[in-house]
Amino acid sequence: METMKAAAKLEPGFGFELVEVPIPKPTAGEVLVKVRLSAICGTDVHIYQWDQWAQNRVKPPLIFGHEFCGEVAELGPGVKGVQIGDFVSVETHFTCGVCRFCRTGRGHICQEVKIVGVDRNGCFTEYVTVPAENLWVWNHDLDPEIAAILDPYGNAVHTALACDLAGARVLIIGVGPIGLAAIPVVKRAGAQQVICSDVSSYRLDLARRFGVDLAVDPRREDLYAKVREATGGQGVDVLLEMSGNEKAINDGFKCLINGGTASLLGIPSKPVSIDLADALIFKGATIYGINGRKMFETWYQAQALLEGGLDLTPLITHRFPLERIGEGLELMKAGQCGKIIIDPNGE
Repeated sequence: METMKAAAKLEPGFGFELVEVPIPKPTAGEVLVKVRLSAICGTDVHIYQWDQWAQNRVKPPLIFGHEFCGEVAELGPGVKGVQIGDFVSVETHFTCGVCRFCRTGRGHICQEVKIVGVDRNGCFTEYVTVPAENLWVWNHDLDPEIAAILDPYGNAVHTALACDLAGARVLIIGVGPIGLAAIPVVKRAGAQQVICSDVSSYRLDLARRFGVDLAVDPRREDLYAKVREATGGQGVDVLLEMSGNEKAINDGFKCLINGGTASLLGIPSKPVSIDLADALIFKGATIYGINGRKMFETWYQAQALLEGGLDLTPLITHRFPLERIGEGLELMKAGQCGKIIIDPNGE
């Protein structure tokens, strides 16, 4: 039996193990993808640390990881529309296809969703099986490092394009990898001014590389005062909230102009207290809750932006072989990185 190396959570608790496991076989409707590159996500850090979310969701043993690209290596029974050798990214949320949400084009909020590397074996390995319908086949020469991060980039596209960005003044709170990816998206969509806020000086520096007009550390400066100053006393038209931090959320709504729009992606670790009357109702604010990517509307938008010249390369800051993935997880945990690429081939 052929085997492959993998980073796996074998039992509850902190950490992971590097193991040798059998190469899986695709079942009906599935394909086997040879992983070319993968990337570390904040979700992987939750699983690595075995926090409360991971304890409630993940059932070891599990190969984790869900951001990747690769080549189709084997077709399962009944698969059509793809060929062995196709270069692919993967929509890693596998939906039921028959519930009310799936049948009305809202599969991204399917209540029966299964996620690669969370609910079934993932991509921190050499091969992974996925439903053929979840493949995104690239018909042009896309940088594999960019193809590996279509998942978080897609979240940024969904969050940003939920709002009217033409001529808008935009505040992005939380410039982790998704917040950083949102910067070139909103600029290309016609934003007049882009302001960002984060408590990581490392990530604020990355935001400056992406060309933000103002980068604010709220621990050292008054975000509301800086935004008012930068916008001529107006505030921002659009808030993209990526942090999930209670104070940051409240500060963001304070900066939002009357009639403004907020797109919320950040996940709070506990319930958040907010003054609904002043922050939302009296402002006449429009609020969007963002969950993942619209399948596959967001993917078409994301590809079109890349084909139009959108550059994500400053987002990628570190590269490790699979054997050193622990170093990457620690960097993510410390917030001292952008996106981290993992090469299962050891390069």
